[in-house]
Amino acid sequence: MNSPSTSTCRHRGFTLLELLIVLAILGLLAVFVAPRYFDQLGRSRGQVAQAQLRALADALEHYRVDTGRYPSSEQGLAALQAAPAGEPRWRGPYLKGVVPADPWGQAYRYEGPAAGREFRLLCLGRDGRPGGQGEDQDIGVDG
Repeated sequence: MNSPSTSTCRHRGFTLLELLIVLAILGLLAVFVAPRYFDQLGRSRGQVAQAQLRALADALEHYRVDTGRYPSSEQGLAALQAAPAGEPRWRGPYLKGVVPADPWGQAYRYEGPAAGREFRLLCLGRDGRPGGQGEDQDIGVDG
């Protein structure tokens, strides 16, 4: 039998080269996977914005059925939560909870009746400015 003093005990760990290879492989995976992941995340936020805009448009339609008109631009989406002054036929609130912010944390824009349309709801995308591409693209609903 070998005694502990005479046997050599070797513990093998990872060499620096092996660790560098693993890190390089993980880096390559991140380069290929991360853009697809973030692109999908941007599309998901756009889909959430479209769903919220449709829900707001439905609430505006319920408001119109009760009051006979859509809220003015000055009344805005707040008219879905609280009765505007001088609106006796208001039967709201027309939304459960508060008016949501868009998926990027900004308020949805509402424009009341104007020539050629009854209302316009708009999400300005990630950048919060008109126009843009990808996640910065505007998403809107006209009534």
